[in-house]
Amino acid sequence: MSTATNKFSVAIVGFGWWGKHFANRLKSHKTIHIAGVVEPVEANHPNIQAMGLQIFSSLEEAINHDDVDAAILTTPNPLHEEQVIACANAGKHVFCEKPLGLTADSARRSMAACQKAGVQLGIGHERRFEPALLALKSALDKAELGTIMHAEAAFSHDKLIGTPKDDWRTSKAVSPAAGMTAMGIHLTDLFISFFGRVKTVQAMTASRSLGWETGDVVTAQLGFESGVTATLSAVLHTPHFIRMHVFGTEEWIEVLNDTHPDTPGGKVQFLRSRTGTPIQQTAYDWDDAVTRNLEAFVDAAQGRTVYPFSPEEMVHNIEVLEAITLSAEENRTILLEDI
Repeated sequence: MSTATNKFSVAIVGFGWWGKHFANRLKSHKTIHIAGVVEPVEANHPNIQAMGLQIFSSLEEAINHDDVDAAILTTPNPLHEEQVIACANAGKHVFCEKPLGLTADSARRSMAACQKAGVQLGIGHERRFEPALLALKSALDKAELGTIMHAEAAFSHDKLIGTPKDDWRTSKAVSPAAGMTAMGIHLTDLFISFFGRVKTVQAMTASRSLGWETGDVVTAQLGFESGVTATLSAVLHTPHFIRMHVFGTEEWIEVLNDTHPDTPGGKVQFLRSRTGTPIQQTAYDWDDAVTRNLEAFVDAAQGRTVYPFSPEEMVHNIEVLEAITLSAEENRTILLEDI
């Protein structure tokens, strides 16, 4: 739970699926106040007004309000850099939905602008705040698994199968490498938080059912500077499946999610196994990791705590995204030192 006691006012930029999700999560929050919504699509205005929220005509109007402390960007991927920099130049904190950028250079420019302006940059990787994954991270930090041998992760669902084929989410230029910018990038963020920097990437995509230009399946193999190896997959047309599995010499831990982070309810199964002993299983209740991330961002913006994502981790995740995109397109191994 946030430690903030002062009101913190945010403008939500974009009122699509995820913008609505943020608005619903924050509408009754005790300290985070929604100052309004930036939404150029007039057809969405009645829904904003029905929530009793102000409509801003543009990002510029929103960030020029004295009572707006930060912007929450839920806009198409190519807009993120320009909008992050605009917020920073206006002296406003900014929370950017993933991905921070589509190239490493783009992410570096956004981060540099925020650091120069002295504003807090937040990133929409809420999975780090899930209780079961926090328990896994604690076990890794305490070296309870022994030497880490390998990790496997999957994040797949069919929530987007009704997306029109001319939508930005279907385009290689806007959403490269199939499900990477929608789902896979959460997995690489977790891997980076667990194992550090990535050294090599091998990836491929496929188009199996949706007919999207970007494809609907992505899989990648990562080699870390620490020597750990990991694989990930993201499938855009299959029933919900979210899994994280880390194998160590002393034990393995697996985390299985019943529901998507946007869906309240369900359980998260936490399994751990040691040779010669029964598998231990613990069930964690669903927790609002999306709001926990926003609260951590606000606490950091108010100078109360350090944001759990370091600038280096945020930029490195986009370096990995760019490497995966290149590897899948060019059918070759990519060295991160070249990105």
